Amino acid sequence: MDKDSREALQVAKELTAKFIETRTVSPGNFAEIFPAVYCVVARAIAQSATHAAGADDAGDTPESAAPHADGARNAPRRPGGERE
Repeated sequence: MDKDSREALQVAKELTAKFIETRTVSPGNFAEIFPAVYCVVARAIAQSATHAAGADDAGDTPESAAPHADGARNAPRRPGGERE
């Protein structure tokens, strides 16, 4: 198992445990929730590695840091969709 897979596994375990602690997920649903959490985390790590490998020293701005139409930069969203 490579470093990224181990990291994804650890983060997915911690997130799933936190979901169970906060009662967002029941322990009985672990078998169906954990693979989905792992896939999302692994995909995020892979995308991060791809962006890091593709960035050059010219100061390219990653898409995630580019301003949105309203000028906000990745501000967290509230449940209604508005930015904090």
